[in-house]
Amino acid sequence: MRYLPINRELFIHNRHNFVKQLKPCSIAIFHSNDVMPTNADGTMAFWQNSDLFYLSGIDQEESILILFPDSKDQKLKEILFVRETNNLILTWEGYKLTKQQAKEVSGVDAVYWTHEFEQVLNVLMSEAEHVYLNTNEHLRAVVEVETRDARFVKWCKERYPLHKYERSAPIMHNLRAIKSEMEIELIKKACQITELGFRRLLSFIKPGVMEYEIEAEIYHEFIRNRSRGPAYSSIVASGGNACILHYIDNNQPCEDGDLVLMDFGAEYANYAADLTRTVPVNGKFTKRQREVYEAVLRVMKVATRMLVPGNTLNQYHSFVGTVMENELIRLGLLDQNDVRNQDPEKPLYKKYFMHGTSHFLGLDVHDVGNKYRPFEEGMVFTCEPGIYIREENIGIRLENDILITKNGAVDLMKDIPLEADDIERLMKNKN
Repeated sequence: MRYLPINRELFIHNRHNFVKQLKPCSIAIFHSNDVMPTNADGTMAFWQNSDLFYLSGIDQEESILILFPDSKDQKLKEILFVRETNNLILTWEGYKLTKQQAKEVSGVDAVYWTHEFEQVLNVLMSEAEHVYLNTNEHLRAVVEVETRDARFVKWCKERYPLHKYERSAPIMHNLRAIKSEMEIELIKKACQITELGFRRLLSFIKPGVMEYEIEAEIYHEFIRNRSRGPAYSSIVASGGNACILHYIDNNQPCEDGDLVLMDFGAEYANYAADLTRTVPVNGKFTKRQREVYEAVLRVMKVATRMLVPGNTLNQYHSFVGTVMENELIRLGLLDQNDVRNQDPEKPLYKKYFMHGTSHFLGLDVHDVGNKYRPFEEGMVFTCEPGIYIREENIGIRLENDILITKNGAVDLMKDIPLEADDIERLMKNKN
């Protein structure tokens, strides 16, 4: 892995918290993600299952974790399975974890080869009553390809039909929503790498540059700083493209007089950063562009202050919507009387601000968590208001990553330039 070693106490602590939530005499099983194919004999880059990584720190394919806290055999309360290597694998793919290395990374003492899994599981299932299986239950997930987890669910229920099956996802969503100090440090590192990328762009962007050239600069800075690359597909949207929320073609020239909206974030040790900035291609905002930019920034500052313990996403988004209405009226985009008489179920501001303001952030850029759960200390959210005026070719979104603490919101991206004057000054002083 490119990232520096992580203290295994993080994963020991995570497993301890997880097993406390299990019913008596329960076994929980977690699988790595598949290596996904392309065509012929090609494969995509491997990306580990977030839940397995959270509980073990193992960042390798064909890995399995079993947790059985009530096992009568002390050695079988935690078991890790990793892929056995050989000279052929070493020659073609490189080094894989040894049993000792897997133990050192995870803190799990009992390490077996993956091909031993079914034999060991059969022994454990004779003692277990409840079986916790893992699936992707993110509210926004669209899963059309059968995953390793899905295949195992079918196999396990066919092999052991009389056990009582439970869901691991609700427990994982509850635990992963609160970040430990070590997790926060990893997210901060991802944010620091993201800052380096953005500062690099301020000295690179100019009229005539292609969107994909900007994307290439992002990759360059991320990879040279121990990131595997962006935590998600980078958005580099100039001119009217900025009004397409998930624009990732990144294939158009950046024109003089236009804005370019960039939504990107570094991955570090599987943790994600998520930044959005919108800058003038020529280094100078027009009067109208600055008016809209300042409006978005005011909404962002108000919204950030609302990320405090006890608030909820529904209350938060409702309040931010009201703030945005006032800004859109000020910009002449909405009429005050129309807003006063609008259908509350179809607020007019959504014509110009059609997405949510915040989402959970962590091992996944859209991290897991219960949207009805009140905000708590240790949660990390994005804050990303935007205004999109298609008829004016203006799309502006600003986004920082915010840690909720007992003393209020802490901006993990506070050192990344945000004020319009700072953006113009840094772009003017580029080499």
